[in-house]
Amino acid sequence: MRRRVTLGLGALRATALGALLLLVWNPSVRVEAGGAPPLVLLDASLSMAGRGGRWRDALDSARALARGGVIWRFGARVGSFDTLPPADGASRLAPALEAAAARGGPVTVVSDGAVTDLADIPPDLARRARTVVLPRAPFFDAFVASVEGPRRVSAGDTIRLRVSYGTAGKREAGGGRREATLALSALGRRPLSRNVELPDSGIVSTDLTFPASRLPAGWVAVEVRLEGVGDEEPRDDARLFVLEVSPAPSVVLLAAPPDRETRFLARTLEDVARVPVRTFIQAEPGGQRWRDGATLEGRTLGDVTRAVAGAALVVEAGDPSSFSRFTPKGAVLLWPSARRLDGDWYVQPPSSGPSPISNALAGVAWDSLPPATSLAELAPDSGATVALTARLARRGPPHPVVTLSERPGARRAAIAAGGLYRWAFRGGASGEAYRALVAGLVDWLLTPGAGGRERFVPVAPEVANGLPLPWRWTGIGEPRDIVVSLAANAAQRVDTLRFDAGGRADLWLPPGVYRYAASDPTGGGAERGVVAVDTYSDEWRPGVPALTPRPGTAGDWLSGVALRDRWWLFVVAIGALAAEWAWRRREGLP
Repeated sequence: MRRRVTLGLGALRATALGALLLLVWNPSVRVEAGGAPPLVLLDASLSMAGRGGRWRDALDSARALARGGVIWRFGARVGSFDTLPPADGASRLAPALEAAAARGGPVTVVSDGAVTDLADIPPDLARRARTVVLPRAPFFDAFVASVEGPRRVSAGDTIRLRVSYGTAGKREAGGGRREATLALSALGRRPLSRNVELPDSGIVSTDLTFPASRLPAGWVAVEVRLEGVGDEEPRDDARLFVLEVSPAPSVVLLAAPPDRETRFLARTLEDVARVPVRTFIQAEPGGQRWRDGATLEGRTLGDVTRAVAGAALVVEAGDPSSFSRFTPKGAVLLWPSARRLDGDWYVQPPSSGPSPISNALAGVAWDSLPPATSLAELAPDSGATVALTARLARRGPPHPVVTLSERPGARRAAIAAGGLYRWAFRGGASGEAYRALVAGLVDWLLTPGAGGRERFVPVAPEVANGLPLPWRWTGIGEPRDIVVSLAANAAQRVDTLRFDAGGRADLWLPPGVYRYAASDPTGGGAERGVVAVDTYSDEWRPGVPALTPRPGTAGDWLSGVALRDRWWLFVVAIGALAAEWAWRRREGLP
């Protein structure tokens, strides 16, 4: 005789189904954030110690709020607590909150509110932290925002610097001047000054133009300063700009006519040659009028002829008949555009063996490169070495694309392909292949000492106060650590550039102008140059607080935990189902 289902069996079934329903739904419940002690994130950016900053108050608040817990400093980076003055040139709160979330426990932020990445902070992280804001006292400030211009010039060039300056904050009645002087100085020289009018608020720009002959030869750190401002924060009244002055241009690019090919070539030459590059473009087809590629100012045929005669490398890109008037005395790179056969020409290394630029092209994935759009027929030369070839649609016989030849006193290279700029335009591996090709040709063509393949270069030769100076690995092979010596005035220091897998390294330096040098143990020479760290920082300028005070509530001490993270709920579901099955078997129920 079958027995009836009892109340106990129904309770077990209901318990199991309820537990399974909760696991499928997986709601979050609020529990007390126990375990980790309180954490205080203390803003250690330069604004906390700037005009109107309240660093001492922030230290006292952080110690009181920690209550025996932990204090972290945040700014451009996240670090452990110390009482040293703020030194970071940025206020980035998001990385600190993400690290705090992984740690757990209650979080409190102490800041002046001027964080720059509030939009990047997830809303749940922003809600979790309590916020204590110590705003800066209002003040008036005039500043030099940026300086832009050419990095390499020759002694006969005219330098044009684009200077942006402005004001911020509230100007008191009768406080601060509306006129100031933009003064340019370098190594004790003052080649230029100009009276300017300060805006009531915001940033304006002006050009400072002066001959390069007023600056000393070599790498120079030029300072552009606002004088006679009368503002309350003088540390952002000047910016540094690093450039190199050469007695004569080492590389001259003749573009006749200018096109996308010559535009990408000029940009890459300036990047990889690490010597002054001068570009001249033909004003009209077949004419004798030329223009400066940087300023578009007119240049006579005599100006171009003298530049070509004094250059270590001349690049003739375009119609060969346009260059018949010039007689280069150094190396020559020919890139003819006449009599080209259109089609998809796929570039590949020659099968005959290595060439002088093979090492520079090692690692290029040739099958992944876009094809050249055309190919010119190069003049036959029995003494030339074929460095690269191309096949039409990957079929048929190979045709020379890059040839190298050496004559008494000078080297010569020729590129027959058109449309190689698409390698650089695509970027990524194709862009690096274009860069490696141009760099390899320049290294081989330039005489020793006129240029060279450096292992590393600064991404930008100057950086704002409190930010790292970034470097990029440009050498052949995997990035490796480099010991670099830096000299500033009478002081000298030695640091190590530790490049990551992406070929990037950061170096933290105090404000100053540094001459760096690093020898190559393989015998490849030494890298030398100038880098600068400004006293300027965006943190010195007054700003509107992005954070608002948020008093702590009980919810700030709670954290959300999903039910699936509770192991005992799985035990309840499995146990209830197993108990029901055993009971039904005992009672003889199906």
